[in-house]
Amino acid sequence: MPARSSASRRTVLRGAAAAPVAGLGLAACSSSDGGGPASSAATESVDLGKESEVAKGGAKLYRDHNVVVSRARDGSLKAYSTICTHAGCPINKLEGTTLVCPCHGSRFDAVTGEVVQAPATQPLTELAVKATGGRIVAGPAD
Repeated sequence: MPARSSASRRTVLRGAAAAPVAGLGLAACSSSDGGGPASSAATESVDLGKESEVAKGGAKLYRDHNVVVSRARDGSLKAYSTICTHAGCPINKLEGTTLVCPCHGSRFDAVTGEVVQAPATQPLTELAVKATGGRIVAGPAD
């Protein structure tokens, strides 16, 4: 009788993460060794909402688009993909300006995209962001 292969939980999660995600069309891809970091790339720009929704010194998580936007004290904006670089899970929790991945507990600084707690080792993917007509628009990095 032929052996049946069964997909591991990690394989299933990676496959689900590789499907296009709503809004920016983000996709997570892991390295060929099966344990490397995932990455994401925005394929189109999206209007996230009112510029006033992101306070100076704060951040806002846009779960439907897998994006976090932060505003520095000087008013400048930064945006990052919220697809975890460890295993490609969508990050769904923002505590102050710290993003928390639900899969393995990685934490990222929403202002810089840098890892603040492993297991992730790679920073989040930065996205282009601008305020136009009082609206925040994020998309692929230039």
